Amino acid sequence: MTLFDELAEKTGDDQWEEWKTRVLGAKKEIAEFVSSRRPGRGAEVLDWFQGSFNFCLQIMYNDGTPDVIIRFPGPGHTTFRDEKIENEVQIIQFLQENTTIPVPRLISWGLTEDSPQNFGPFIISDFVEGIHLSDALRDPADKKRLHLNPQIDSEVLDKVFSQIADITLQLYKFNFDRIGAISKTSSTGTWSVTRRPLTYSMNELATTAFYPAEKFPQAPFASAAEYFRYLMSEQKTHLWTQRNLCSSPVEAHNRYVSRHLFMESVDRHCIDNSGPFKIFCDDFRPQNILVDPTTLRIKAVLDLEFTNAMPSQYASEPPWWLLLVGPDSYLLRDRTIEEFVEEYEPRLEQFLQAMKRIEEAGELSDGKKPLSCLMHESWVTKRFWFNYAARKPFDIDVLFDSCLREGSAGVELLDESARAGLEPFIEMKMKQLKGYDDECAQFL
Repeated sequence: MTLFDELAEKTGDDQWEEWKTRVLGAKKEIAEFVSSRRPGRGAEVLDWFQGSFNFCLQIMYNDGTPDVIIRFPGPGHTTFRDEKIENEVQIIQFLQENTTIPVPRLISWGLTEDSPQNFGPFIISDFVEGIHLSDALRDPADKKRLHLNPQIDSEVLDKVFSQIADITLQLYKFNFDRIGAISKTSSTGTWSVTRRPLTYSMNELATTAFYPAEKFPQAPFASAAEYFRYLMSEQKTHLWTQRNLCSSPVEAHNRYVSRHLFMESVDRHCIDNSGPFKIFCDDFRPQNILVDPTTLRIKAVLDLEFTNAMPSQYASEPPWWLLLVGPDSYLLRDRTIEEFVEEYEPRLEQFLQAMKRIEEAGELSDGKKPLSCLMHESWVTKRFWFNYAARKPFDIDVLFDSCLREGSAGVELLDESARAGLEPFIEMKMKQLKGYDDECAQFL
């Protein structure tokens, strides 16, 4: 189950709160700055709100022109902030040029050096009225935890699933020859992969685990296998460096064995090794979709910062969020993977039926298998679980053990070098844990 480094979290939260206080103390200056980028009379901050990574201020004008939003990624909760904004701006422009996917109109953007008081990189866009799709679909009986309403009208879900299937199919039609962040070449006007992928899990590792930033990739990847091998090394580095990831010798033993066995499953689950690679957003989910509260028509897709060209099997897996939360959230709530599957599969069938209807109304991409078939295949072959675990560095061990481990496979399947390294690893993790606990006692 997810276990962050409490010291890293406190450090990040302290940075965020100090920075947020400064931003809120400069509301007038920020409103004037926004007005310089989108002219209008009497600009002032009407409201502010925050998400997991970003802090937003809603700017209104007294001349009757529409409100706008300025969004800053905040220090402490986000890393590589300038890179994150650059990537998101590129993907917004790509979607606006090449799809009908609704994204807020981009008005202006800039890097940290361009912002008031160097608060950070920013995006200024139209303010879109609406409610979060997750709020329309959640269980009204549970005010504390997010979960799909078990009594939801099937027609409501069909309406939502059809729209999301259309978005998914639009994204799937684009092909890239490398894995990474996309941008437009000014000289030719073509879109291609030009930078390393910046992902949700990279941000999470950097902000909640003290992961060494120099170990992250520095360039795009040429094949799916190369990318998955990198992810395996990232997960190994994470296991070795986060001091509180193993709370006992038994847990250290189990995590070590599970991660080594997971590394050996790449060849079994990797497909379309040489591409083409597909657009995939780590954080595409109902919490980041705005809809009309009456009609549930999607009005805006938000928070596209972790969108990259990725292995095609990511884009051809069924959505993990059909219950609004993923299997890792079930585990955090002391529920089981089996319970997740039991509730997920009926919704998966409903989503695939919606996608089939959209496919039949349009043209199938590339003359190959329909995406609905690929998604079904991903689920039945357990490739879905491999993909999901690969993106979940904090939960990979329990996901592997629950969904991918074959029989009683254990330490005996490790090669000689891995077996020899097990006991020294356990000893190291226990020393790390003692140092961590001592430091927590002093500072927390």
